Amino acid sequence: MTGHVDPTKERFARFREMERPGPVHMLNLIRLRQDAAYEDGTQATGAEAYAAYGRESAPILRDLGGLIVWAGQPELMLIGPAEQSWDIAFIAEYPSIAAFVGMLRDPEYRKAVRHRQAAVADSRLIRTRPGIPGAGFGDMTLADS
Repeated sequence: MTGHVDPTKERFARFREMERPGPVHMLNLIRLRQDAAYEDGTQATGAEAYAAYGRESAPILRDLGGLIVWAGQPELMLIGPAEQSWDIAFIAEYPSIAAFVGMLRDPEYRKAVRHRQAAVADSRLIRTRPGIPGAGFGDMTLADS
C-alpha cells in the first residue's frame, strides 16, 4: 500500500478554490518510515529526517504568521482502523489560506520539504475552520461567526 505524502494537483486546486477570510487550521497525522528514503541516498531515520524538516521549515512558518497550536503523540486508535496508527499529530494554524500557499511556494520551504518526503510513510492533512469550543461535545461556534 502506498502512503499519502503530498497532495494531488486536484485536491490542492480544491483547497485553493475554498477561499475565505480568516485563519485556517491544518490537522496533521504523520506515520514515519523507520529509515528515511532520500533520493540522494542520505542516511537517517524517519524521525531524524522529520526533525530536520521541522528545523528548516520553522522559520518560514513563523515568518508568515503561522504556529503550532496543538501537538501530541498518538498512543492508541480507540475508534477506527487499528492499522492506521500515527507517530505524530499536530494542528498548525495559518493566518490565511494565502499564507499556507505562500509557505508551499517559498524557495527555502521547497528545500526543507525533501526531509518530509523522505521521512513520511503515510500522512493525513485535514483542513479545518477554527471554532470556539462550547461546554459539551458538538457545542462549537465558528471563530469568525
